[in-house]
Amino acid sequence: MADKEEEVCFKKETVSKLLSSSFKEDKTRLSSDATLLMREMLKVFVQEAALRSLKQAESEDCNQVEIEHFEKILPQLLLDF
Repeated sequence: MADKEEEVCFKKETVSKLLSSSFKEDKTRLSSDATLLMREMLKVFVQEAALRSLKQAESEDCNQVEIEHFEKILPQLLLDF
């Protein structure tokens, strides 16, 4: 990973549109608190995925994280969330 830690951030509009796209009724509304909570959940999820992928790559003596490392950690990550 890079020496400088970068902050993971999702745009409020993007998260809102993603959540709204799964609504079955047009009347369903999304509060700003729900959007903020989901942004935080996505942030934690992405950070955890990156960390676990890095640990998997290190356990296989790799210098770079590849998609295969992510694929190996994905089932347990999804179960944990």
